Amino acid sequence: MYDPDQLRTFLAVAQSLSFTQAAERLGIRQPTVSQHVRKLETAVGRPLFVRDTRTVTLTADGEAMAGFARTILAAHEEAAGYFTGSELRGRLRFGVTDDLALTPLPKILRDFRQLYPRIDLELTVAQSPNLLRRVESGHLDLAYVKHGGGGYEPNGRLVRRDSLVWGGISGTRIAPDGPVPLVTYQAPSLSRSLGVQAIEQAGRTCRITCIVRGVNGVLAAVRAGLGIAIFARSLMPADLVEPPPSAGLPELPPIDLVLITNPRAAKEPAEALTAAILGSNAPLKPDTT
Repeated sequence: MYDPDQLRTFLAVAQSLSFTQAAERLGIRQPTVSQHVRKLETAVGRPLFVRDTRTVTLTADGEAMAGFARTILAAHEEAAGYFTGSELRGRLRFGVTDDLALTPLPKILRDFRQLYPRIDLELTVAQSPNLLRRVESGHLDLAYVKHGGGGYEPNGRLVRRDSLVWGGISGTRIAPDGPVPLVTYQAPSLSRSLGVQAIEQAGRTCRITCIVRGVNGVLAAVRAGLGIAIFARSLMPADLVEPPPSAGLPELPPIDLVLITNPRAAKEPAEALTAAILGSNAPLKPDTT
C-alpha cells in the first residue's frame, strides 16, 4: 500500500526535521524528497508535516506514520534478509559508544544476527575518540559514534543530528558566578572537551567533581548530586532535567550520531548493518532506570 522509497524518505525527514538534510543523507535531490513526502501524504490522505520557511515539525499523524513506517521497512528488511541476506557471511567488528548501547540498538543488533546468522559480529564498547582511532587503525570495520562539527565524510553516514544539553537532578545548585560542578568521562571524551571549551569561552571555570569510565558511572554521580553532566538531548534519561537559565550555563554545540566505516573492511556486512540501523532508527531514548 505504501511505497518503501517514500517511507524511507519520510523517515529521513522525520529524523532530521529538514528536507535539505534528508536529501543529503539519501543522496537524492531535494525536489525528489518533497515529491516522495507529497505522494505519501496523498496516499494516507492526511498531512504528515507542518512546515514553513524555517521549521519542519511532525503532525500527530506524522508521529503515528513514523512508527508504522519503521515497522513496514523492518518487514521489508526481514523478507530481503530471508531470501538474500542469509547468504552473507564473514566477520564484522562493530564499535559503539556505551550510551548508545543503552538505547534500542541492542535489539537492532539482535535482529541483525537473526537475519544474517553467517556474519560473525564482534562488539566493542568504548568512547567515541577511541572507537574512531580503532577504525583508522583497521581494528574495527564499523563504528557508531558521537561526532561534533561534521567532517566525517566520505566514510561516515549521518544517523541523526542532536543537540547537547546540560543535565542534572532537580534542585542541583549551580552558582551563576561560581565554578560549574562537572561529572565527566575520562579523557579523551568528546562531550568533556566540548563542555569545558564552552565553559571557558563563556568566561567561567569548571570544577570536575567526578571522572568516570562509562555512562552508568555518569548517571550514578549525577543522581547522587555530585554535579551536572553533558548528554545528547535524545539520550538524557527522563529523571534528569536541564538546569534553569539562572545557572548561567553556556549553550552547547550540536552533535551528530554517525556511522563510520573502515574503507578497507568487507563491504557487504558493513553495508548490511548500516542499512539495519538507518532503517530501524527508533527513538533513541535510553533505558537507564
